[in-house]
Amino acid sequence: MSSHTASTKLGLIGKLLLDGEMTCETGLHIGAGKGSLDLGGADNPVVKDAFGRPYVPGSSLRGRIRSLLEQAAGLVAPSDLIYLSRRRGQEVRIHQSDVPGDEVGILFGRNPGRMDRVSGDAFEASNASPARLTAYDAPLDLDSITQQMRENLDDELTEVKSENAIDRITAQSNARTLERVPAGARFRVRFVIDILCPEDRELVAFFLQGLRLLEDDALGGGGSRGSGRVSFGGWKLTWRSKSFYAAGDPEQVLVESAGSTAELQATVSGDGFADKLS
Repeated sequence: MSSHTASTKLGLIGKLLLDGEMTCETGLHIGAGKGSLDLGGADNPVVKDAFGRPYVPGSSLRGRIRSLLEQAAGLVAPSDLIYLSRRRGQEVRIHQSDVPGDEVGILFGRNPGRMDRVSGDAFEASNASPARLTAYDAPLDLDSITQQMRENLDDELTEVKSENAIDRITAQSNARTLERVPAGARFRVRFVIDILCPEDRELVAFFLQGLRLLEDDALGGGGSRGSGRVSFGGWKLTWRSKSFYAAGDPEQVLVESAGSTAELQATVSGDGFADKLS
């Protein structure tokens, strides 16, 4: 639980930029939400930008990290969850509370208003809180798709994984195909954490906990069937204080190159790091 209180005053102190690389350890599928119309195309294509290149939406990164942090904090009991959507078959449940020190609510933001709990009486949120975390869309590093990889791909930048669901009674198979970004592909990630009060400095380590949880979980679809294992590295941390924006003061590079998230986490948790965010 964070040291934030109901009387904590907010005002921009600065922004911490976290730039790094995300490597696909297995094929990655983040769906585009529609089937391919091409003859022989995959039933479930990956999301692509206007140039036809796969990318990882910031919302996918942000949502998965939030989900994992909620689980780690034990905040997924029905009484802790509210409905964002109650459409049948498309229910969306997330954690929400009015507790001032709720790190999930502080990092990802809170909206006021009446919300239906999954279990129990409706939740009347009274405290709005701006999100501290911004996760940007992560573009594909085209150089990570080598010529050797291209020779074995089904498309220029992606592969197609065929799967079969077998009926346990009739043994009838239901074939499906899944488009994936191949193992070895890299994406350039950027996260920004707004520091709006001294207590917000605690959120950096909390966010890195979410990244480490993701490295031992899965991103995107098909995670339980082998897809979506990722790792992070090549981290650079840059601090831009309020005076950077107001008076043109120089930015400060706090970490030049951290080879892994574990290494970065150790640095952030060390003595004196929080004092640099001022």
